[in-house]
Amino acid sequence: GTVGSNTKADHRTSFAVLWLSPHLPAMMRRGALCMSLVGVASGKIYFSETFGDGWESRWTPSKWKESEGTAGKWVASAGKWFSDEVEDKGIQTSEDSKFFGLSAGFDSFSNEGKELIIQYQAKYEKDVECGGGYVKIGPKMSDATTFGDPTGYNIMFGPDKCGYTKRTHLIFNYKGKNVLKKSDLAYKQEGEGTSHLYRLVVKPDNTVLVEIDEEKIYEGSLKEDWEMLAAKEISDPDDKKPSDWVDDSMMDDPEDKKPADWVEEKRMVDTDAKKPDDWDDEEDGEWEAPTKDNPGYKGDWSVKRISNPGYKGFWEAKKIANPEYVDEEALYSYADFGFIGFDLWQVKGGTIFDNIIITDDKSEADAFAKKWKALSEVEAAKKKEEDEAKKAETPETKSEDKEDDDDDAEDDKPDSEEM
Repeated sequence: GTVGSNTKADHRTSFAVLWLSPHLPAMMRRGALCMSLVGVASGKIYFSETFGDGWESRWTPSKWKESEGTAGKWVASAGKWFSDEVEDKGIQTSEDSKFFGLSAGFDSFSNEGKELIIQYQAKYEKDVECGGGYVKIGPKMSDATTFGDPTGYNIMFGPDKCGYTKRTHLIFNYKGKNVLKKSDLAYKQEGEGTSHLYRLVVKPDNTVLVEIDEEKIYEGSLKEDWEMLAAKEISDPDDKKPSDWVDDSMMDDPEDKKPADWVEEKRMVDTDAKKPDDWDDEEDGEWEAPTKDNPGYKGDWSVKRISNPGYKGFWEAKKIANPEYVDEEALYSYADFGFIGFDLWQVKGGTIFDNIIITDDKSEADAFAKKWKALSEVEAAKKKEEDEAKKAETPETKSEDKEDDDDDAEDDKPDSEEM
């Protein structure tokens, strides 16, 4: 596992062979030089991590929750299913009901004028129940041990779940405010024990692409789908609803009158009741006839409702240009990226993260995606084997359990019954 490893060294080697070949025409050699230089300059890996040997020296555990005793421990693990235990090893949240904080720094860069690709793998060995599996990417930190919820970041991306509430988070910081997407992105971190690949692409045209497991789940505009900018139009504060505006669609029928014989009293005095002969007013108090259900009761009367002929509809103020609206062509751009980190609370731990890359070169991200693809195929096959084995065991297990229950019942019988 290395940080910042770049496969472009292979491209440069190929160029050197071409350049030294005496059989190539000079023009072709110059063309090869130009293409090679373009290839070298076209993309860059700002950070990459596969969690090989020495990963602890590249990552800093957070001490934010250490004093409270709620800081969880990170361990290296490939999990239950893997293709190559060394190659597929990532970092895992190893405890339940803990905060997990871990970050790595890299040389500061700005994504101005270029695509930014952030990609990583997450595997839930068990259902997290309530917790996150997202990453935070932000400006260089002066002290990585303080990394935690109060730490400012540029982008937060990845799965989050608590009970029935679940989504893939994508939050952008704009002028100090963390702005959530207007509508949630789909949550794909299902399938216990298998790895999922998260890719975020932020483009210079202020659009965003999100892929999970190489499937596009969102593509859209920062301007339209995040409330970063003020609204283009606002309601005119000087526009007032006319005093004669009618916004009730229905009205009481003025012709409808309550019938004179309508009975609204639910109970009535029982006129047939007689004062008992032995009733003593001095001892028993003044006698009152009891009440009974009123046979003439018709319920509460209400006037009939009819359509209002004066109804004008729902009134709203007219729209005017918002004087506070200012367009911005560089919403996507951040002056400084210098760290990536995990700042998570998890009820159930066991999450494994691996194969992180931050780059502006899709081919480099694709190379990391191949690692996920190969592992994913192994995980899918092993999960299928396990699921089929469980199904096969079920009838036999039930039969064995029934036999055990019958044996227990036989043992519990009194001696007289056994005779």
